[in-house]
Amino acid sequence: MGENPDDSPNLGKPQKAARNINNQSALAMELPFTIVGAILLAGFLGYLADRWLHTSPWLMIGGGGLGFVSSIVEIARRFRPR
Repeated sequence: MGENPDDSPNLGKPQKAARNINNQSALAMELPFTIVGAILLAGFLGYLADRWLHTSPWLMIGGGGLGFVSSIVEIARRFRPR
């Protein structure tokens, strides 16, 4: 428990390379959803707040900007050296 599966002595060099490629592919497929999802969710919440407070379009723009910043923070967190 707590061991890194990439450090397993039973894995050969090809298996480690294949696992690394799979991890990179999974990250590449996940990041666009992270970016777009954060922007759309925060922008939509801003849109709803705009309709409620009659401040159109300022809260939607602010929400989209906040979603963009939060997606950049999430990407930086994922690529932070361990």
